[in-house]
Amino acid sequence: MKGVCLLLSAFCCLVRGEIIDRIAVSVGNQVITEGQIDQEIRLTAFLNHEKLNLSVDERKKATGRLIEQALVKRDMDLSRYPLPAPSEVNASLHDLKLTYAPESRYQQTLQEYGIAEDALMRRLSWQLTLLRFVDYRFRPGIQIPEADVKTYYDQQLTSWKQQGIESLPTLEDSRAKIEEILTQERIDQALDAWLVETRKQVTINYLDEALK
Repeated sequence: MKGVCLLLSAFCCLVRGEIIDRIAVSVGNQVITEGQIDQEIRLTAFLNHEKLNLSVDERKKATGRLIEQALVKRDMDLSRYPLPAPSEVNASLHDLKLTYAPESRYQQTLQEYGIAEDALMRRLSWQLTLLRFVDYRFRPGIQIPEADVKTYYDQQLTSWKQQGIESLPTLEDSRAKIEEILTQERIDQALDAWLVETRKQVTINYLDEALK
């Protein structure tokens, strides 16, 4: 699970000091820079409430996520998929701030992770866009057979009995929830398969071999 504008197509440099954000990977006609990889690590750690880790292994993982984002963005551009409204992004930011309350702790943690709030907002916007796009792209083709619903329910029923739960929901009471769980699993599987096939159609070049 990434800001909307993470995948830029140009160098980012500061006039005085010749600080250049080097290209690390190219994905078709899109590029991923060293700075974007660093930012992806910081944002992911912040959103997951994890300790910041800038190791080579984490850089590889972040690069993989950014490559997947580039592939999705390519497909989104072709379909002209709309972006979420600012009010929706603000609502996501509000919910996130609650996990870092009070405001002073939120601001302090942003500084500790080296994150600007506008970058965080772009990431939240991207997450909303991605979730909706994936749902739009793959949900229509998902059908859950009755046998799969029954099998999942039977497995849950066994687990509930082992836990000593006395008031057990019926299959019909559980149907909607089970169908949604299985649908989400199928959507994830469809996305993974799509990413594998799409990678074969796009040229990916690693300018930084350490990121492979």
